[in-house]
Amino acid sequence: MSASPDFNAPLQRSFYERPVRHVARQLLGCYLVHRRGRSLVGGRIVEVEAYGGPGDPGSHADRAPNGRARIMFGPAGIAYVYFTYGMHFCMNAVCDVEGRGSAVLLRALEPMWGVERMREGAPASLREAKLASGPGRICRALGVDKRLNGADLTASTLRILPATSRPGKIRVTTRIGLSTDDDRAWRFFVESASVSGSRRRPGT
Repeated sequence: MSASPDFNAPLQRSFYERPVRHVARQLLGCYLVHRRGRSLVGGRIVEVEAYGGPGDPGSHADRAPNGRARIMFGPAGIAYVYFTYGMHFCMNAVCDVEGRGSAVLLRALEPMWGVERMREGAPASLREAKLASGPGRICRALGVDKRLNGADLTASTLRILPATSRPGKIRVTTRIGLSTDDDRAWRFFVESASVSGSRRRPGT
């Protein structure tokens, strides 16, 4: 088991107050952690997707700051958590200047802390590397639900901590699992058994 990270030294708000694609790439290798009681549950971020505001057809914020997407137009460094497909929650980090409507979807973590707790609710056959492989699995593994929608990632029980080493070569593909998109290459990941989707660009 890795030594616990410094929960009291999260990424600061200024980290998130930058263009969403830049933030997305810089989040790779950082650590998403959730303090649950006296223990920490979390791991290293190895896959993300960037989403813009109006004009990005793949984004919840494509049209206007209303409904569940309203939070994306708020201050940076806030968690946007939503329920999808009637099955699971997904977590994003709101980015850029207020009013831009941008966020980074966290797609996969390498489990590092609280692994046994991450197994709660997961299929018994699911191997450790896949416990947080996919947006829904991240939220299940870390106990993230709608109650954490709007949580301050710099001060709440849910935080992102700085990387302690370079993440490795960053690979880029189009985003995956969208019914509407314009094929922008805004998915970023590093080599890891925890990555959730294809490692190839469509058509390559």
